[in-house]
Amino acid sequence: MPKGIRPVLSHPCGISYGEQIAYVNQMRMTVLASGSKGNSTVISSSRTRVLVDCGLSCREILKRMAQTGEDPATLDAILVTHEHIDHVSGLPVLARKLGIPVYFTEATHRAWVRMMTPRTTMSYAQWLDHLQAQKLARAEATAAKFSPDPAHLAKLDAAAEPASKPSHRSEEPEPEDCSPELAEKAKVNPTFLPALRHFQPGKGFTIGDIAVSPFTTPHDAADPCGFVFEADGVRMAVATDLGYIPPNVKSALHSVDVLLLESNHDLEMLRDGPYPWSVKQRVLSRVGHLSNDATAEFLMRDYDGGAQFIVLGHISESNNAPELARLAAERALNGRMSLLGNRVLVAMQSTPLEPINV
Repeated sequence: MPKGIRPVLSHPCGISYGEQIAYVNQMRMTVLASGSKGNSTVISSSRTRVLVDCGLSCREILKRMAQTGEDPATLDAILVTHEHIDHVSGLPVLARKLGIPVYFTEATHRAWVRMMTPRTTMSYAQWLDHLQAQKLARAEATAAKFSPDPAHLAKLDAAAEPASKPSHRSEEPEPEDCSPELAEKAKVNPTFLPALRHFQPGKGFTIGDIAVSPFTTPHDAADPCGFVFEADGVRMAVATDLGYIPPNVKSALHSVDVLLLESNHDLEMLRDGPYPWSVKQRVLSRVGHLSNDATAEFLMRDYDGGAQFIVLGHISESNNAPELARLAAERALNGRMSLLGNRVLVAMQSTPLEPINV
């Protein structure tokens, strides 16, 4: 395929699936999945592609990229917003398969490593059992000290070992085309990545021709953040998983052309829904998730109205409905929607959103 010609799945102006167009100075956002079961979005410029979060299995991400006309071989990096499993479940396998760097904040990386590493823990009952096993082991060892049997002593040592708590490491096997060297390293260290890059919220950096501006978000994770991506004069923002919209986030979301913004739950559906009260409190807290009403308030009071597309994301399957989220956002925009601006789209969990080209 000639340079500068790419397959495009869809286009707001009606270009058909599979049609090829030549484009210059264009950015694209492809939301592969958005929701509590997995999140992943491709951001592309004319020369660079990055994946924001990797919350699906490696296999499912590759499948959805193929469905949307995205080529995994052209990905340049993976960026992680935070360490919750719906944002990182396929991360190590995909990064190793593609051999691309992963960008974290240092605190998020440490939290992810802890999550992936098996930990030795026990309940109070297990602790009592452990003490009893140690006591019996000492008694039997004393009785056998004049004629020790190595196999017998090894059995006693094993009985006295505490239980190991399973980690969140992925059970997904390494891809067949992963190099033997990487596969071997992954067996020894489940957190092994082909390349690691650290960044700090509030300090911009570049990947290829994309300028990345990370910003801190209020969420119950180690060091959560959102991103603004800019290339060729176009700005795209990803802001999900936040309990409210503080001033720094409002400032970051000014003058964007495409905005992926959380609209997680309907307040009444959440209060009457199936979640335990403790989980409802967490979702409603200042480090939880944005409700439809909170998102609508931002769009009505603080949003500058300049985006071509507003994508509503991280919609709860249990405590929201896509049409409720869309209706709240459209009412808040209050007539500012048009064919050229403020078009409201809804990103889903089960299927990828058609690519957005600007």
